[in-house]
Amino acid sequence: MKTPIVLAAFGTTTRAMKTYSFINDICRERFIGHPIFWAFSSRQVRDFSNRNYNTNMQHPHEVLRKLKKEGYPWAVVQSLHFTCGHEFYRLIEEVGDCGIRTAMGLPLLHRPEDYKSVVAALMPHLPEAADEAMVMIGHGTDHPSWSSYVALDYIFRKTKSSGVYVGLVEQGYPTMASVIEEVSRDGYRKVKLVPLMLVAGLHFEEDMSGDNHSWRFAFENAGIAVSLENQGLGFNRGIVDLYCRHIHDALDVIPDNQGCRLPCSKIFVV
Repeated sequence: MKTPIVLAAFGTTTRAMKTYSFINDICRERFIGHPIFWAFSSRQVRDFSNRNYNTNMQHPHEVLRKLKKEGYPWAVVQSLHFTCGHEFYRLIEEVGDCGIRTAMGLPLLHRPEDYKSVVAALMPHLPEAADEAMVMIGHGTDHPSWSSYVALDYIFRKTKSSGVYVGLVEQGYPTMASVIEEVSRDGYRKVKLVPLMLVAGLHFEEDMSGDNHSWRFAFENAGIAVSLENQGLGFNRGIVDLYCRHIHDALDVIPDNQGCRLPCSKIFVV
């Protein structure tokens, strides 16, 4: 009986299923024989999708309690969040009360090597024109993990000396105003806006590419031409491979997968 893998996403009400299907197919290729399940941590998203699209989205605790009833002693829960922020820690709390021993795979950005892997996965998408910059736009958070975006921006610039910027839709830094000011000061006349999000959903449609108060609108008002990448990072094979590495890390702490003996605890975060 191979350990089941639960892929835990925040969820989104738009464009999500094709992205999740792409990730699911890669995970099935990489973890042959391991049952793979999906769970969604946002109650609002789950209820909206179940009500309007006749889906059957489940919360992590619902999936894990079902696995416990089916006789699985362990499960891996792989967070599909980007940073170790509010949603990730809520996920840990939820997972810890399900009666099944759990190894938790960490979010995308955790170790320095993770940041370097994300940079490597995105480098092929850099604009070829010398006068065009790439601006990656993440969600943002008021959790201290907002600094993960600054760290990513820094590592990008250490890898490529110019032409790459990171900004945030909501809380945190760098802000829209600061990024536009920096891009203008550096002399770029064109920008490529890239969603630094798993799914190019509502934030892409409204905050990045919308007609009012969006990043596209603000850049164009500053006299800078805009092109848009309309796929989220969930379609980037290098990004999904990094999540898979975190799943491997989680599997490695489970006795059946490594032969080690661990303290009798319900949850391990690796």
